[in-house]
Amino acid sequence: MPVSGKLKVLLLIFAFLIVGGTLLYTHEIVQQLQAKEREVANLYAKSLGFIANAKAGEGDYSFVFNEIILAIDFPIIETDSTNTEIKAYRNLGVDSSKFSGEELQQYFLEKIAEMDELHEPVKVAFQDTIILSYVHYGESPLITKLRWLPFVELSIVALFILIGYISFSYVKRSEQSNIWVGMARETAHQLGTPISSMMGWVELLKEQAGRDAKRLETINDMQNDLLRLQKIADRFSKIGSKPDLHEENLTDVIEKVIKYFERRIPHTGKKVALSIQNGSQVKAKINRELFEWVVENLTKNALDAIENGVGKISFSIHEKGSQVFIDVADTGKGIDLKHRNEVFRPGFSTKKRGWGLGLSLSKRIIETYHRGRLFVKESRPGFGTTFRIKLKK
Repeated sequence: MPVSGKLKVLLLIFAFLIVGGTLLYTHEIVQQLQAKEREVANLYAKSLGFIANAKAGEGDYSFVFNEIILAIDFPIIETDSTNTEIKAYRNLGVDSSKFSGEELQQYFLEKIAEMDELHEPVKVAFQDTIILSYVHYGESPLITKLRWLPFVELSIVALFILIGYISFSYVKRSEQSNIWVGMARETAHQLGTPISSMMGWVELLKEQAGRDAKRLETINDMQNDLLRLQKIADRFSKIGSKPDLHEENLTDVIEKVIKYFERRIPHTGKKVALSIQNGSQVKAKINRELFEWVVENLTKNALDAIENGVGKISFSIHEKGSQVFIDVADTGKGIDLKHRNEVFRPGFSTKKRGWGLGLSLSKRIIETYHRGRLFVKESRPGFGTTFRIKLKK
């Protein structure tokens, strides 16, 4: 796993620890407040029991109403001993004038059921033997808000992190894009002058060779290589600018690349057969130069994967609806599952002398400039790999 990936995992673990700590801390506060509310509910019930047990005319009970009842800020309902008759209620936020007797009774029963799920009702007893009534109570608005508080806070933090991550990723991609563009254009610029000079020297050598067929053949080979180098420089110069897309016959483009490699594969000592299947008339809007570059990179990658020197590379073209699919399959060593998500990462390579830029550049060309997709369709170690290009017509 790359260092950036390990850092993301550590940050994620740290974020989960913060989330867990926040939830535990809020839960502890809610538990303490619930305990306080239960104490108030018990005190209210005991006060009612005390009044019921006292003799008529004894004592001043105004403290029950002034200090206890008025201080209650959570919903509370007092019922008779059978839980059928409502004796008193508070903080329910209901206007009894808008309900009929049956509707109001049903509303109270539903509220009682909800309260009993949260808290066990408190008994009001006469001389600790005869149950006079039950006190049912729910949660205060403060506890309800505290329950939702961590989720609201975490949602805001998560949104902030998401916006930050997207912004950071965008800036990072922009920086990488600028580096790509700068390097590509500088390379094209640096190659341009010596190539032009060498082309002039080739023309001079042609004049000096006269009719010497052997020398002319060598000079023509040099010229072909220079033209190839000029083509590569032109490709680099197109990176960063909006390419012109034209409808092209994909078979013609791929066959040109195949012919190029068929002339050069024998010099590598390998026996690799290249073939193209289907799609003789399939067309798509592409930039021919850049698309050829992608096919060349995929072909080179396939050749490097055929380590035993004998194998096949096949191109398959087919269309479905408004999309075109180009599969590039080889019989090479395949890609390990652990590396499958990294093959397009700049700098990743399993070759000793690889730069790890071919597939990354190809993906950029297809997805950024052609608005398509390039991905590993399937791969089995020891059997080969299939890359798929998906384009719009």
